[in-house]
Amino acid sequence: MSLLNAAHAFVWFLCVFCIAARVNIKPDYRLAIKYSLLFYEAQRSGKLPPDNRIKWRGDSATNDAGANGEDLSGGYYDGSDYVKFSYTMAYTMTILSWGLLAYENTYKNISLYNDTLDAIKWGTDYFLKCHVSSHELYGQVGDFTSDHAYWGRPEEMTMDRPAFKIDELHPGTDLAGQVSSALSSASIVFRHINQTYAQLLLNHSLELYDFAKEFRGLSVDVLPGAKEYYKFTSYGDELTWAAIWLYKATASERFLREAEDFFNQFLYTKKVTNMFFYNDLTIGNKLLLAESTGNPAYSHPVRDFCEKAVGDELKTPKGLIFVNKIGTLSHATNIAFVCLVAAELSDFPKEKYVDFAKTQIDYILGSTGRSYVVGYGVDYPKKPLHAASSCPDRPAACGWEFIHSSEPNPQILYGALVSGPDGNDYYEDLREDFLYNEVGLDFNSGFQNVLVGLVHHKVQEEK
Repeated sequence: MSLLNAAHAFVWFLCVFCIAARVNIKPDYRLAIKYSLLFYEAQRSGKLPPDNRIKWRGDSATNDAGANGEDLSGGYYDGSDYVKFSYTMAYTMTILSWGLLAYENTYKNISLYNDTLDAIKWGTDYFLKCHVSSHELYGQVGDFTSDHAYWGRPEEMTMDRPAFKIDELHPGTDLAGQVSSALSSASIVFRHINQTYAQLLLNHSLELYDFAKEFRGLSVDVLPGAKEYYKFTSYGDELTWAAIWLYKATASERFLREAEDFFNQFLYTKKVTNMFFYNDLTIGNKLLLAESTGNPAYSHPVRDFCEKAVGDELKTPKGLIFVNKIGTLSHATNIAFVCLVAAELSDFPKEKYVDFAKTQIDYILGSTGRSYVVGYGVDYPKKPLHAASSCPDRPAACGWEFIHSSEPNPQILYGALVSGPDGNDYYEDLREDFLYNEVGLDFNSGFQNVLVGLVHHKVQEEK
């Protein structure tokens, strides 16, 4: 072998060794959870607290207000830009609360319990402001058209930020039900921490639930521009969701009966779903009803769902479950979360579902050669579609040239889960392409829950 060929062989060996070493790196679930919580902090709107850990973020949109001057500051920006959309924010808070309730001791053991409480409360505090009367709820702050015409820091926004609400004449059953669920699930979280706050959340949840039941309609018909970016076609999911969370919060059989009634009315004959997403809560409703009733009519479909996910559901060549190119990784982690929770049901194959969840999370964290979580692991996304993190350090100006820059985002958006690869495991770290590099509040919620769920099961196995 010539010296040149020997050198090439050695370089090839090093490359193979590095890839193998990269793939076999043991994932650090706790670090990924910590980073996910940092992502939520980076999405905060309003006046930031003194302990703000995201140094490239500052106070923003502090003058957000309703039509009558109601204070609507706070809450979270939905994704890469600065519209505050209550529906996906509420879904996110419900999922985070569900994870905290399912794995409370694990959160405490890894010292991330209080940070998760703070993440949930930042959202629920905002919803209390948005619910300005029993039948009035603000569902959007910011106009999509003018917001998308701006690329820069949230701290420097100058465009008008109109606020839009649902009310008796302009109902949004889906939105009222979703926010009701966020508040009732959070009320359980805070029950033994701050009883006064928990009761306040529950009171607002009950009013919103009654509003959702009495005045029917879809929020996308009320909130301008929402139809272009969010897909809602019914409100049966959200009515069932709100009722079952109120049952868990109150133990009142009335809400369990109503949850089952809504399920039978709207979801019983619904096409079998292969996802759990912000706009398809069907399998989540079945799982919560199975937990609450023990009825095989709910538990059997959950088992069928998970068996299909583990078995013959479409997967990429490297093993990622593939439901949709928009939010690819979020779909995978949401399904994994459902099956982790289902694994606790009687007679369910716990080990199989835990192993499945681990394959999905490990793929995301780098088991196949790259990470899809910003700031975590090897070869993570450097150019997530995210305006604020694409801007240089202040006082340098920020504008549209930064969305098209070939350079990495100057600020690391730690913990953000990007949309992810296509069905053939192909991924491009391109800021302009939302199909690969979009980030969002809801993307991280199921992802974070699976991470802490895997920590929980690992501890259980070691006992």
